Amino acid sequence: MSLFSLIAAFLLEQLHSLSARKYFDRGLAAYADFFQRHFNAGERWHGKAAWFLGVVPPVLLVCLVFGLLYRVQPLLGWVFNVALLYLTMGFRQFSHYFTGIHKALREDRLDEARQLLARWWQRPTHELNPEEVARVSIEQGLLASYHHVFGVVFWFMVFSLLGIGGAAGAVMFRLVLVFRTRWCEKVQSGGFAAFSQQASRWVEWLPVRMTAITFAIVGDFEDTIHCWRTQAQSWPDPEEGILLAGGAGALGVRLGQPLPQDGIPLGRPELGIGDEADADLMQSAIGLLWRTVLFWLMLLVLLSLARMAS
Repeated sequence: MSLFSLIAAFLLEQLHSLSARKYFDRGLAAYADFFQRHFNAGERWHGKAAWFLGVVPPVLLVCLVFGLLYRVQPLLGWVFNVALLYLTMGFRQFSHYFTGIHKALREDRLDEARQLLARWWQRPTHELNPEEVARVSIEQGLLASYHHVFGVVFWFMVFSLLGIGGAAGAVMFRLVLVFRTRWCEKVQSGGFAAFSQQASRWVEWLPVRMTAITFAIVGDFEDTIHCWRTQAQSWPDPEEGILLAGGAGALGVRLGQPLPQDGIPLGRPELGIGDEADADLMQSAIGLLWRTVLFWLMLLVLLSLARMAS
């Protein structure tokens, strides 16, 4: 059932991108902000209590609803899984930026590519040259694919294998990321956001590494492992560093490196080895991400067959 849920969600998203998803994302952000406003007294334990009250009940509720629907009619449980997966997962949540930038660079429309990247990256891009625009776009694509696809799929698969409904895993992962992101943006000091960051590291530890290992399998294995081992820790966020260094090694592209910001170079470590980023390598990045999806689907097929055999 979990395999068909994933396939159905991917097909639905490719055929029709749900415009209501932006309202779902805004609702999650408002939900996280509610707990931040009402529980933030500057102490770590306040953030811990708010996190558990905000994350655990929705996950348990999804498990309960799935269980009830599955008992009534398994098909209803399957539809529920697909619906929540459709809301929480998908390339289309960011691919319109990536595709637009790729097309603009191919057609030498640098200003348009910069504007699209600025809206996506939420930083000034008017000083970036075509290679820098392509480089940052690949970085953003690798990170967004993990946040919106691979992390969601990983926890969906784990919860499905546990028999408690994969949708609960997808919802848990999305809530953990939203709480960490919103609270770190809103809280500039104090310990309120500390537990959300720690919980995010726990939840993301394995899927980040599974994603990077898959990049190695479907890309350049030796370069991926080399970049992961030697470069990932140099990135400000080591978990992001694993994804970026691994993706850069798998693609054979150089990422990171300083960028101009208001006339002053923004220092960033170099990641990857090989060619400078360009529109062609942006296309290669799309291929890497889809090969990773197919590999995970094949892995789920094997796990499902093993469960049936046992």
